[in-house]
Amino acid sequence: MTAPRILLSRAFRAIATALLAGAATAAWLAWPADTVRADKPSPTLAKYNAPVEQAVEKGLAHLAKAQLPDGTFPGGMPRNNAVTSLAVMAFLAKGYTPGPGQYGENIYRGIDAVLGFQHSNGLLAAGERSHGAFGYEHCISTLMLSEVSGMVDPKRQEKLDVALGKALKLILAAQQVKKKPQDQGGWRYQDNSNDSDISCTGWALMSLRSARNNGAEIPAEAIAQALQFVMNCRANDGGFCYQSNRQGPGLARTGTALLCLELCGQHRSKACIEAGDWILKNVERKYGAEHFYYGLYYTAQGMFQLGGDHWERFGAHLYEMALKFQQPDGSWPQGGGNEGRAGPCYATAMTVLAMSVSYRQLPIYQRGE
Repeated sequence: MTAPRILLSRAFRAIATALLAGAATAAWLAWPADTVRADKPSPTLAKYNAPVEQAVEKGLAHLAKAQLPDGTFPGGMPRNNAVTSLAVMAFLAKGYTPGPGQYGENIYRGIDAVLGFQHSNGLLAAGERSHGAFGYEHCISTLMLSEVSGMVDPKRQEKLDVALGKALKLILAAQQVKKKPQDQGGWRYQDNSNDSDISCTGWALMSLRSARNNGAEIPAEAIAQALQFVMNCRANDGGFCYQSNRQGPGLARTGTALLCLELCGQHRSKACIEAGDWILKNVERKYGAEHFYYGLYYTAQGMFQLGGDHWERFGAHLYEMALKFQQPDGSWPQGGGNEGRAGPCYATAMTVLAMSVSYRQLPIYQRGE
């Protein structure tokens, strides 16, 4: 099924414009509008259409069954807005929408749960100062609410309009916290952090990109500063580091950087091509390694945006690996290291999002031709 193009309501545009005013004073960034349609796979990837479709549907059925009465999802991080938001986006990525129809109520319950955890300062997180409350819970939740805005009933839309305006204001304010020159422009775990990392920056930048795509006026300076931080993390071999060259390049980090660059006007630039080459040389062969699902999500999105031979080669690897390890109940096994704490619902949502990128049912998944 084809999802409608998502536009924010007039109320949200007015609220967001008012809240964002003064955050920056120059021109406004504009992304070209894309047409929502599924990607036409190459002959190499076309053979995966049916098994991927089946796997995605089984994964979504598992998420629907696992969802708790309060709208959240079980795991080692109870009532976590990030996991709930990722699960909601997994349904949206396959073309399911809130309201009447399959999974519509699951989506609504997830949205309501996320909105119910917003703090007075705009933070969308169950725990106000828990580790990653801003950089992960808040930014991922902001992305989800932006993606679903325009699909919900009028009463919920009014709540979304207010919540999104406050959430975006917090993201832009956090970027302006004084930091060292090499860290300026990025984001970190908390909204008052005085340093930055590429992981939190990726989620924040995606939420801003989504909101701009839906009609919010996002300052061009905010995007330019974020991209400069991303480039500060670039290693000599084309990969990207967690922080400005303080650690070696990694797969998830490089995927994050690639997606950020691709979504912000750098399509198939030298840095993007070299990042794609780096990913193909260092693609994860061990299922469930630390940060595995996080890396799977970002590399899938980034390589899809890059397109061409990079996506064809990576896509085949992605599908083979994901299809091999899906469990009989439709879930994917929890990851290793710290990522394992998030549980199977997180792993399943991230895998579904990675596998469904070519459906282009979410605005953030669209790409120019």
